Amino acid sequence: MSMRLLRRLALATIVTAGLLSGAAQGAGSLSYDLKPTRIAPDTYVFEGSTKHFTRANGGNILNSAFIVTADGVIVIQTGPSRRYGEEMRAAIRKVTAKPVRKVFISNLHPDYWLGSQAFADVPIAALPGTIAGIQEEGNGIAENMYRLVGDWMRGTEVTVPTEPVHGSTVRFGDHRLRLIPLSGHTAADLMILDETTGVLFTGGVVFCDRTPTTPHAIVADWLKELDTVDALDIRLLVPNHGHIRPDKACVAQTRDWLTWLDGTLRHAVDSGLDMTEALDLPIPERFEVLDVLREEYRRSVAHLWPKIEQSALPRVD
Repeated sequence: MSMRLLRRLALATIVTAGLLSGAAQGAGSLSYDLKPTRIAPDTYVFEGSTKHFTRANGGNILNSAFIVTADGVIVIQTGPSRRYGEEMRAAIRKVTAKPVRKVFISNLHPDYWLGSQAFADVPIAALPGTIAGIQEEGNGIAENMYRLVGDWMRGTEVTVPTEPVHGSTVRFGDHRLRLIPLSGHTAADLMILDETTGVLFTGGVVFCDRTPTTPHAIVADWLKELDTVDALDIRLLVPNHGHIRPDKACVAQTRDWLTWLDGTLRHAVDSGLDMTEALDLPIPERFEVLDVLREEYRRSVAHLWPKIEQSALPRVD
């Protein structure tokens, strides 16, 4: 079975689960009710759910953010839909009358950038690999989100980032932002360290009390990304999924999960198990603090198994 087909099957499972969950819970009123939380000087986060995309939460499962600088507002991630982006921008206006100067997108996963229509009048910046990924997969990503969250997506169209960025330190008013390009969680992961406040926006590199997602992951490279985080001097860590912390405990948590996951699947292949058997392997109790644990584990088996199995096959010349 090809890698592409397995990914499609895994995605179909996610879509079906989202539809069933939405049917059970109902869409409710179509408002994200976004309320910014001040986490540091000039720095605000909209905290999302730690669950899956559903019609109940409208796809709001990430922590988007904005920084109010002397030179305007910097937005980090635009959310899963046009509606989210518009509500985000309205919520920002309640905090400051300063204009939005720039938007940063950390990777190609849908909750990071599908709200970008609401910011189409300002530069939207991302790593070149993220821009290429959205150009290639954006329409399919949006279509799947329409299936998952329904009316929340009404009017949402693919808006590709307009400005490629690389590793550098840029100043916006009184804030110095270090742009850190990485790869592992996806082919292009942008972390942003505000050197003025010590707040690190990790994008998808770190998950906190939420099981990591792996549709584009290369685990060995992801572990190197975590080494980069460990080397940084920070005061506050903002994961895109999960709880904000004043320490790096969730770096260790993410590393522990990825190391166990990769080692377990490799051992299963070496032991002659097939993928169906691997789906139901036991998960250590220490990971029970992670939300959506069994569901994300099974998704990761579908994502990672083919390459692990292929690497274990003997080479025949």
